[in-house]
Amino acid sequence: MWISTRAQYGMRALVEIALKGDEPVSLKYVSEQQGISQHYLEQLVAVLRKAGYVESIRGAYGGYRIAKPLEAITALEVVELLEGNFAPVSCIEDEDNCDRSGHCSTEGLWREVDQAVRKVLSSTTLANLVAERQLIQLEPLPAQFAN
Repeated sequence: MWISTRAQYGMRALVEIALKGDEPVSLKYVSEQQGISQHYLEQLVAVLRKAGYVESIRGAYGGYRIAKPLEAITALEVVELLEGNFAPVSCIEDEDNCDRSGHCSTEGLWREVDQAVRKVLSSTTLANLVAERQLIQLEPLPAQFAN
């Protein structure tokens, strides 16, 4: 299992767009904030738009904004959209791909790994990731108030 930059950048772009609420966000801004190529972002956002996760707003102050409630977008949905198959081994998604399927001592291990990853991703929403980002952005307390 390898989650590529495609899914990583897609999730980061969604968080960046979501941070602005209803205000449209330009891909140039997302690119600058996240250090992701604007050309690559255009490709990712096109997929996210087609799937209904973001909507484009035209005009001088246009850009993109989230099209669904943040709580309704799970990391699993986004990763599956951008990655397709991301099982830890190929036989988990396609049993016909391995002649040992059903007779392999490690098959159960890989199924557990796959289920655990899917559980974490399905229980993580865009709202969770936005909240995490907002916590990261908070300034640390001055030393006099830290204790």
